Amino acid sequence: MSIFNALNTSASALTAQRLRMDTVSSNIANAETTRATINEDGEYEPYRRKMVTFESKGERSFASHLQRATTTNQNVGSGVRVAEITEDDEPFTLVYNPNHPDARDDGYVRMPNVDPLQEMVDLMSATRSYEANVTAINATKSMLMKALEIGK
Repeated sequence: MSIFNALNTSASALTAQRLRMDTVSSNIANAETTRATINEDGEYEPYRRKMVTFESKGERSFASHLQRATTTNQNVGSGVRVAEITEDDEPFTLVYNPNHPDARDDGYVRMPNVDPLQEMVDLMSATRSYEANVTAINATKSMLMKALEIGK
């Protein structure tokens, strides 16, 4: 087992949470974008909210981690990674604005399915997770420095 295993695990979480924060900021920036993509009919579609899905690196089941931890002296946890970035399938919201350039004949405009409040909650959650991993890295670094001092 490497002494840097805890640092590597926290570093992978920092990278994943940074990507999550980037995705949330992209969602917030495009909350009013009505012309993000062109569909197969040649019509513009609003921006679709993006979501990040995480998974553990290596084996995925608890039983496999427990088995490896009890029988060998190998690294049990190896961090987290981004499995995929998916688009939210919720329908677009309709807003009545007949003066908008993308308004349909009935005066409604299809707006992105981004909820700024939900995005802010996701951003706060990602920020807290990022801060927790920075704290874990600092604690690990402090323990390693104390171990080096013992060897003097």
